[in-house]
Amino acid sequence: MSRLDLIRKEEKKYHDFCYENYKLFEEGSWLYKPVKTVMDLLPLFKDKKDTRVLDLGSGVGRNSIPIAEQIKNNNGKVVCVDLLSSAIEKLHRYSKEYSVGEVIELVKADIENYQIQKDEYDFIVAVSSLEHVSSEAIFEKVVKQMALGTKTDGLNCIIVNSDVQEIDLDTNETIDALIEINISSVEMIKKLEDIYDGWEVINKWVKPLKYKIVRNDREILLKTNAITYVTRKII
Repeated sequence: MSRLDLIRKEEKKYHDFCYENYKLFEEGSWLYKPVKTVMDLLPLFKDKKDTRVLDLGSGVGRNSIPIAEQIKNNNGKVVCVDLLSSAIEKLHRYSKEYSVGEVIELVKADIENYQIQKDEYDFIVAVSSLEHVSSEAIFEKVVKQMALGTKTDGLNCIIVNSDVQEIDLDTNETIDALIEINISSVEMIKKLEDIYDGWEVINKWVKPLKYKIVRNDREILLKTNAITYVTRKII
């Protein structure tokens, strides 16, 4: 099994477990609430008609469902793309439960292969998903597609991990971080700045995070610098 296949297998196992054992918007996991940065941008679309939103790596809808609730009365649409069948199935169920089924369009696909048309979206969200594409070149390709697919005055909201470390809590040993794209915060920000040259930067910061995960019955401390990068297309 290649390293990429191993990483994808472990990610699927972890996310399938979370989606099966934790309910959306209930305490106990990261599914408890949507990302504040994403929610803080929603008032910009409150009165806008026909808002088109793309959520790349949507999971079960912790961001896309609140977005859909915000735009559903103005003929909005949220396209949700995720590779995992478990995510798509749960999101379909949750979209009905939260009365936004008609607003959400489900697409089962790898985000690195999903085609975004030029000037298609008002708002594109990618939260903890871009670091899971298969290479740095693919990362750049996907972000460039996001930029191309954004309408004038539209927003891109990216939250991406960098400088990821994994530490075995039993042995205190630093182990191979099972993540596809793992580069420094400086490198990651430079890539984003180059791609979004000429755009208005609304938010840009790096936040160190650490939390425990379980991988193959081992407790792992995962440390990362989470980059938030929000830009508006003004060109």
